Amino acid sequence: MKTITKDEVTHFINGEKVKGKNNKYGYVYSPSTGQQIATVPYASAEEVDETVKSAKQAQKEWASTSLGKRAKVVQRFSELLTQHTEELARLIGKENGKTISDAKGEISRGIESVDLAMGVAQIVKGEHSTNVGGDINAYSIKQPLGVVTCISPFNFPVMVPLAMSTMAVAVGNAMILKPSEKVPQSAIRMSELWKEAGLPDGVWNVVNGDKDTVDAIITHKDVQAISFVGSTKVAEAIYETGTKHHKRVQAFGGGKNHMVIMPDVNLDKAVDAFIGAAYGSASQRCMAISVAMPVGEQTAKAFTEKLKAKVKDLKPGAFDDNNADFGAVISNEAKQNVLKAIDEAVDEGAQVIVDGRKPNVENEDGFYLGATLLGDVTPDMDVYKKEVFGPSREIVAVESLEEAIDAINEHEYGNGVSIFTNSGVAARKFTQEIEVGMVGVNVPIPIPVAYHNFGGWKGSRFGEGQMFGPDTARFFTKVKTVSERWFDDGDMTSTTNFNFPSSD
Repeated sequence: MKTITKDEVTHFINGEKVKGKNNKYGYVYSPSTGQQIATVPYASAEEVDETVKSAKQAQKEWASTSLGKRAKVVQRFSELLTQHTEELARLIGKENGKTISDAKGEISRGIESVDLAMGVAQIVKGEHSTNVGGDINAYSIKQPLGVVTCISPFNFPVMVPLAMSTMAVAVGNAMILKPSEKVPQSAIRMSELWKEAGLPDGVWNVVNGDKDTVDAIITHKDVQAISFVGSTKVAEAIYETGTKHHKRVQAFGGGKNHMVIMPDVNLDKAVDAFIGAAYGSASQRCMAISVAMPVGEQTAKAFTEKLKAKVKDLKPGAFDDNNADFGAVISNEAKQNVLKAIDEAVDEGAQVIVDGRKPNVENEDGFYLGATLLGDVTPDMDVYKKEVFGPSREIVAVESLEEAIDAINEHEYGNGVSIFTNSGVAARKFTQEIEVGMVGVNVPIPIPVAYHNFGGWKGSRFGEGQMFGPDTARFFTKVKTVSERWFDDGDMTSTTNFNFPSSD
């Protein structure tokens, strides 16, 4: 694999780009070319501690800043993100591999979360009750936690950090973002935009690193909350470690998302919906459709034939190739993992309907895979049980809607699911009985808009916090309830009462 001259990525600490001191580095590759494009420093525990200390100091002043001023900074940040969309999209494409158009879509969805945070003054309003008893008024206050952290994945270098962190900043916390070491450059550019927007130094920080860096962050005594997105194995470990150290933790893991196709649906529409949701971003989305589940033999046969014809025509390519349907996977390791999953599925009896293992691409050094479609897959196969994070998708035929619901509910993951049908009765039954956190009806990727909550069930999420929506503010704030009474200076009577207080 050819190596080219590479730039060193920095941390972003206390308002400045800071070189690593740890003399420990990782390597950033462009998936489109396979070339090394940068080195990234891995922060030591000492560097993490320095960052937390400066963040803790900055947070005090930021929390005392008026809600109106905070909202204006967030608004300016949104404007800058919009202005720099083209630049950010190219950064995403270069270090992540997804196409420019897909990257722009990611940024647009991320900006939705920023725009929601503009309304922070409305979102964090408390409650008030007058004269709850004995001339006492009661009210609640939502206050920031302090220093918090977000640990974000490689597959959405901009959208997920924005969704995880913007509300946390808006409600008055100081943030330490630990982006994936595979895609650090987008995070540093966002940091510069935060500073340009007027965010005080130290409120927003980026610390790059590996597992040792993460451990130093999530066990630090002054880090109050952890938001994580990544694989289920790591999400569970983050949750266990964080809660053991008395942190508030929300950890979002992987998914095995099904799309149920009922016999009454327009199959052409279902096929088009499946292809985009299954193979977009080279299938490197936690909400990507992994499994097509047609109901009935005739539906399965017709759906498979239509799908096969279109999957064959899908074209992988470089991030800046306007003719590419999707880009490369993130690394050679990721590519080999997908190839291994396909080979194991074949050994278990799966049929390769479309074989994308050897795609025809211009740059063979890139981490490319074509679109693979597997048939004759059954729920007892490993390929069905596991999340395959790359462009290999499966067809699992069932005889009834009830069988589909049972199979999905028995699966380890519960992130997203969709049903395609023209029957309101079938849709209602499905949405009521399915044990999955996000459900689509004739919507292939049921990822909520920013003002609704995001979160899977079962092995797809650990902790009760949610990403996106009003629950983001709840997760990053603590509630203080005040009971308040004022005495009349002219009333000189006073008695001692040993009874438990009541509202009588």
